[in-house]
Amino acid sequence: MLAAADELFYAEGVHTVGIDRVIEHAGVAKASLYSCFGNKDGLVRAYLQGRHEQRRNRILGRIEQHDDPSDRLLAVFDSLAESAAKPSYRGCAFYNASAESDPDSVAAQESAASRAWTRALLTDLAREAGAADPATLAAQLVILYDGAMVGARQDHDPAAVLNARAVAATLLAANQTPSRVRP
Repeated sequence: MLAAADELFYAEGVHTVGIDRVIEHAGVAKASLYSCFGNKDGLVRAYLQGRHEQRRNRILGRIEQHDDPSDRLLAVFDSLAESAAKPSYRGCAFYNASAESDPDSVAAQESAASRAWTRALLTDLAREAGAADPATLAAQLVILYDGAMVGARQDHDPAAVLNARAVAATLLAANQTPSRVRP
């Protein structure tokens, strides 16, 4: 059922797709929804938590491929470029779900948690890369990351992510303490 919800919610939206469609697509009884997830909000929460886990694993996997702290930070954008290049890419599942939801909804809560994780990760990576002000650089990088996701979605072109990565590299170099700047 979660796989069916993931496919339908990402392709069409959490509010557009009703429970009956998910159940039909999954080929399960309606009682399965209630016993596994309680209600649609529970299913939406599980869907977004699953999306976060996949994204987290993908990003961390990319980061772990590098030893250099600057490359580790830029690997976040490499991971996004990989996702944006897929034909099924429809932008950020969290932005999509929260844009069509109330501010206090499950989608908004899960989106805020995912966003906080991204900001904390970028802050940690900026610190490791020798940024003079890791929190400020991370805030700037979050804006670039957001813009890259939207640009890649709207233009149907992952080049937006590559452009954002180039800007991120420039920002990182400008914010590194002199001993950390690469030649």
